[in-house]
Amino acid sequence: MNNHINPIKKTFILSKSTWMLLINIAIIYVLYAVCRLLFIWLNSGLYPDMTFSRCMELLAAGLIFDSSAICYSNILVILMFLLPLHWKERTAYYTVVRWIYVVCNTVCLIANLCDVVYFPFTGKRTTCSVFAEFENEGAGNMVNIFADQISTHWPLLIVAILMVMTLWFGYRNPKETKVSQKNDIITYYVSKVILFLIFGFTTWGLMRGGITHATRPITISNANKYANNPAEAGAILNTPFSLMRTMSKKPLVTPQYMSEAEAELIFSPLHRPSVTNINATDTLSYKKAQGRAGMNVVVLIMESFGKQHFGFFNDVHNENGTSGYKKTFTPFLDSLAANSALTFRYSYSNGRKSIEGMPSVLSSIPNFVEPFFLTPASMNDLSGLARELSTNKGYTSAFFHGAENGSMGFEAFAKATGFQRYYGKTEYNQDSNYNGEKDFDGTWAIYDEEFLQFYADRMSEMHEPFMTAVFTASSHPPFNLPERYVGKFPKGKSPVQECIAYSDNALRLFFAKAKKQSWFKNTIFVITSDHVSGAVDPFYESILGHHSVPIIFYAPGIPELCGYDDSTIVEQTDIMPTILGLLKYDIPYVAFGQDILNTPQQDKVALHWVPEYQGYEFIKGNYIIRFVDNKISAVYNLREDLLQKNNIARTINRQTRDSLEREMKAIIQQYMKCLNNNRMTFKTYSKSSNAAATPNR
Repeated sequence: MNNHINPIKKTFILSKSTWMLLINIAIIYVLYAVCRLLFIWLNSGLYPDMTFSRCMELLAAGLIFDSSAICYSNILVILMFLLPLHWKERTAYYTVVRWIYVVCNTVCLIANLCDVVYFPFTGKRTTCSVFAEFENEGAGNMVNIFADQISTHWPLLIVAILMVMTLWFGYRNPKETKVSQKNDIITYYVSKVILFLIFGFTTWGLMRGGITHATRPITISNANKYANNPAEAGAILNTPFSLMRTMSKKPLVTPQYMSEAEAELIFSPLHRPSVTNINATDTLSYKKAQGRAGMNVVVLIMESFGKQHFGFFNDVHNENGTSGYKKTFTPFLDSLAANSALTFRYSYSNGRKSIEGMPSVLSSIPNFVEPFFLTPASMNDLSGLARELSTNKGYTSAFFHGAENGSMGFEAFAKATGFQRYYGKTEYNQDSNYNGEKDFDGTWAIYDEEFLQFYADRMSEMHEPFMTAVFTASSHPPFNLPERYVGKFPKGKSPVQECIAYSDNALRLFFAKAKKQSWFKNTIFVITSDHVSGAVDPFYESILGHHSVPIIFYAPGIPELCGYDDSTIVEQTDIMPTILGLLKYDIPYVAFGQDILNTPQQDKVALHWVPEYQGYEFIKGNYIIRFVDNKISAVYNLREDLLQKNNIARTINRQTRDSLEREMKAIIQQYMKCLNNNRMTFKTYSKSSNAAATPNR
């Protein structure tokens, strides 16, 4: 026998375990695909328009989520195959691996087959919330339930048995490779270490759904990117992935603070607008503002643009506690707010992260306990400005974000809430009028100036009326600026402030271009922030300060929509109802905010979740109440104690305190009910017995 084997060939031979691993993993992919085809076939009533090509598209999209689930559930098998240890090349070792392989994947495949039957009843893939749903069922009762289902759906039991047999008999063990010579041993360990690193990096990327820094680990909501409806999202996902991605999430339980009927009377997210809305008051000129149907809607969400960076807001904020830090980084927005727009002293974000702010701004969905798009409810039927206007009023709609397509899950969010088009870095690079990758900041996204110009160009091509939203990115770490602007903008106490000054200038240039377009005067602009940045002004170090963002309405065609409101409490969830009110929208919809222009000031509220103390902060009238562990822990005077230093919980009028607590509890209960029962649209909400007769508030 020739002992002098070519080193490259020797490396190939000594990597038999890698090839066997790939075969074993390929078998699992095939079985997952079979489960998906069974899912679509046996639930064909949910897919009346399914074509062969669309089925193939769903299978292709499903590979992303299958890859994550397969890598997670087989991580031990992959590790045991690839460990660069010479002594593991033994039959007994791989017998243990075989059992782990078969048992782990059997559990996953059975979970997939169970959802073939369960999905039509729930409308979504099973998540870990199922354990909470059945926690009070006795073991005997659960056995009876499963036995009954198995007897009813016995063909799937046969399929499961065949799949287990495929796993057992299809599994491949690498044959023992004897390595004795010194050169062979060196080659063995070098090749194994290299393969271990390559496969380890690949497995990590597949588990999280991408390898770039801009890609958040995929969750169940990412399926919305590829689906046209919740039923298709169910076909794209798989049950092991849904269970794994919700494993660390506590189920959001609907509290029973009061009866459903009482909660509905106090607060209802169901809005029943009419064309003849009557303004709540006309104490300020903007209260008389009359919008009109068919106006365009443009929502600009500025990364980290907290109020602390504005000269306008800091020149006028409360004398009690003011820091004197009035340097501005937003001269353009200061001018717009002071002269042409409607702004608010008491305006707040609903969350602290981009993934929390986006649903609040565009779909009037608050952030309670967990970001909505990280909960199982993200697969619910959803609405928002884009869906309401495009479905019911013939608007064209598009979402813009200059990062890599799919970054932060925004593309999936846009698809789920009704946006017809998505423009990201890919579409920007395809536009020959711009410089493509040369305008990329090197880390995160296309620079704001160029991308906002691109945004204006695309809107000029859209059919009116249109509804668009853009999320900027340059005021995000690592705070890079285009080389031509280095040293051109004021530096502050935080690196973000120089970038905010740059983005404010980019916004100025955007409006300069927009004013030249035919659609400009027929457009309602909303400018807000996704969330605040870290506090650099002591005035904003309170919990309330951590939510202080601008909410600016600007409509050149509605000159009355201007002024500085120093009384009304406003939050991001109010944007959608207010816009729909200005558009004379006359179709019922679900939103958790209020129409600012048609709600009496004394009835306006804000409610957000505070992670620092795992509780809620509720704002109404003159008061802020802090609600922790199902009880009020503090009360502050909103108008006189913005820094929340003086707890007046013991001295506040008991009737006032109880009234505030009751309304806050009703809002929380109603939100959780809608979340857990898929009642986030008018169609799904109206299934409840009380909804038909109950107005908003």
